[in-house]
Amino acid sequence: MLKILGRATSSNVQKVVWLCDELGIPYDRTDIGGPFGGNDKPEYLSLNPNGIVPTINDDGFILWESNAIVRYLAEKHGKGTDFWPENLQARASAGRWMDWALSILAPRHVPVFQGLIRTAEADRDFEKIAAARDLWSKANKVLESWLADHEFLSGDTFGIGDIPASPFTYRWFTLDIEREDFPNLKRWHDTVAARPAFRKHVIDIGLS
Repeated sequence: MLKILGRATSSNVQKVVWLCDELGIPYDRTDIGGPFGGNDKPEYLSLNPNGIVPTINDDGFILWESNAIVRYLAEKHGKGTDFWPENLQARASAGRWMDWALSILAPRHVPVFQGLIRTAEADRDFEKIAAARDLWSKANKVLESWLADHEFLSGDTFGIGDIPASPFTYRWFTLDIEREDFPNLKRWHDTVAARPAFRKHVIDIGLS
């Protein structure tokens, strides 16, 4: 059985378990990282020298980096489905949004989320949080523009291109922050949020 190492509150772990439920992949998940620790132990570092989560063990095949794991599982278990379409350009477009979510969206959201949720109020740097929120909003304008002409980030149907950005967008619409009106982004988010696996692994976990 597929083994997933990583805590449920990690957005990167959420991507992987969410996809597993979408594709019906059996798995066993172990809490690692954050308050559970263990990611700095030699046993874990021998699997993932970065000491971050998630890491998977698929019958002896060790893989880390959440987007790489999502691609691997989608290709292995979802060929010919909307999660791994046969069309090369469709896969490339979805992959583009996966990478964009990591390179642009994630680092802009982190100071806001960490500052408001994982930092005591007395220790919060509100100027830093506000500046990051503004950058996050600019990134959301990119999503808003794309979603004006596309139902999903992956194209006409939900796919792996939608998975990495979705936990961050959930936080955008849930955190106590100023929000501009992004109707296309909200429509897309509401559609994604209606998926049972997203609700289970992101919404029900909440902001923590």
